[in-house]
Amino acid sequence: MGTRLGELVERFGGQLMGDANLEVTGIAPLTDAGVSHISFLSNSKLRAQALGTAAAALIVSPADDEFIAAGYTGARIVTPNPYVYFARAAQYFHSLTAIVPPAGVHPTAFIGEGARIAATAHIGPKVVVEAGAVIGEHAVIDAGCYIGREAVVGEGTHFFANVTFHAYCQIGARGIIHSGAVIGTDGFGFANEKGVYIKIPQTGRVMIGDDVDIGANTTVDRGALADTVIEDGVKLDNLIQIAHNVHIGRNTAMAGCAAVAGSTRIGANCTIGGAANIVGHLTFVDGVHISAATTVTRSIGEPGVYSGPYPFEENSSWQKNAATLRQLHTLRERVRALEKK
Repeated sequence: MGTRLGELVERFGGQLMGDANLEVTGIAPLTDAGVSHISFLSNSKLRAQALGTAAAALIVSPADDEFIAAGYTGARIVTPNPYVYFARAAQYFHSLTAIVPPAGVHPTAFIGEGARIAATAHIGPKVVVEAGAVIGEHAVIDAGCYIGREAVVGEGTHFFANVTFHAYCQIGARGIIHSGAVIGTDGFGFANEKGVYIKIPQTGRVMIGDDVDIGANTTVDRGALADTVIEDGVKLDNLIQIAHNVHIGRNTAMAGCAAVAGSTRIGANCTIGGAANIVGHLTFVDGVHISAATTVTRSIGEPGVYSGPYPFEENSSWQKNAATLRQLHTLRERVRALEKK
């Protein structure tokens, strides 16, 4: 199935340079695009590839369009942010061929007493929905998922196969949770008496907003007394650990293998790099960006980029110190030579 360039512009905006009736069947990278594809240029370093692509049309920024207009013969959609335009176009092309699971409950699913499942929802094979749980309109619960007692799954949310969503947890509309994720496990809470650990009951919930993505095998612990909170628009990659009573602000994104210890509060529009570690009971303001593999041991009160395994610091300072560290061996030899003199 294809679509006209004019229809894309009607949906997503942009300035079309070329034939509005030209039909494209999909979107592809510059190097792989064929004569029926539209592609995109979001990195100016790839201008040479754009000039050589076989794509029928390109999504480009105004600056890149000025460069390639004379040498590229296909149509162009000029937009301030080609990568965002690509994302929206890719969603649209995917929707043209996506298989929508049928509404209804599979015969092998178990539905507990008092559970409420919208007529438009899809409940796959071997799913367990415990008593009192609520599954919203057009939600998709794939095979083998577990929905705990009185949990709530919002409209249009999709659980891929084998997601575990424990009792009393809630997720809003249009969420995505990938296979193997576990939401609402007990937090790591123990009191120590003379070397013996005494478990603290974890009685809070996990409260997840709208438009949240959670990757495969990521775990989010329920709160000890209050709730663990993940606000609207948060994106969590695979293999992330979110401990009890953590609060993550809206539109924050976190890359794979990161870990956040208990009761830390992360602001809105933050980014956390892969394998970063954040200790407990800290607070980040909005707009904090943590580089990959950084260990954060204190609260951050100013927006900015922070880096370093130990100790972490503002990124530009860390880069200077790292460059100095490379010269440490040479400096030592010079000092030894001076001492001999």
